[in-house]
Amino acid sequence: MNYVFDFGAVLVTWKPVNLLAECFPQQADSPAHAGHLAHEVFGHADWQSYDRGTLTMAEVIDRTSARLGLDAQRFAALVGSIGQRLIPMEYSIAWLAGLKAQRDAGQDVRLYFLSNMPVDYARVLEQEHAFVRWFDGGIFSGDVGSIKPEAAIYQQLQERHGLVPQQTVFFDDLLGNVQAARALGWHAVQFHNAAQAQRDWAGIQAEIS
Repeated sequence: MNYVFDFGAVLVTWKPVNLLAECFPQQADSPAHAGHLAHEVFGHADWQSYDRGTLTMAEVIDRTSARLGLDAQRFAALVGSIGQRLIPMEYSIAWLAGLKAQRDAGQDVRLYFLSNMPVDYARVLEQEHAFVRWFDGGIFSGDVGSIKPEAAIYQQLQERHGLVPQQTVFFDDLLGNVQAARALGWHAVQFHNAAQAQRDWAGIQAEIS
């Protein structure tokens, strides 16, 4: 079985609302305001272009701070620090380690990743976290010019590594990304936490076995 993992909010922490509340307490002075600001920053086409690799970090900082009236220096400090703020999630990494042990023992398990991630943060993850080297392969969006939930990025992973859809399961925190995987014939689970995702996948396995 091919196990494909997203990174943000699946294997590493990703809490954009908290980031904005911390760095811009005046504009994000309530949970609702922080949520709105996070959407305006990270849900905007400019950030998606940064994920895709068609905008640089400097460009997304300039555009976003000007568009939202954010202090450019403070926003630059936030954006520049995000790679270091992507902290491995203990229970997810333990699950991944268990799958790696199965693969290393000769079981039919392969590990891949598929993540919307600007190249700046992808390189930090690769350099600072040994678990990234456990994967048999994967794609960061910034390296290939396409992003989830576009079918192209799933197909790139599938073709690059010869993945058979019916033998592939994908874990992502966003429902739209999960649905895109299912549309290609992959099994897919929306991730809320490691225990829940493992239970849901066990249920799917029971149905298909």
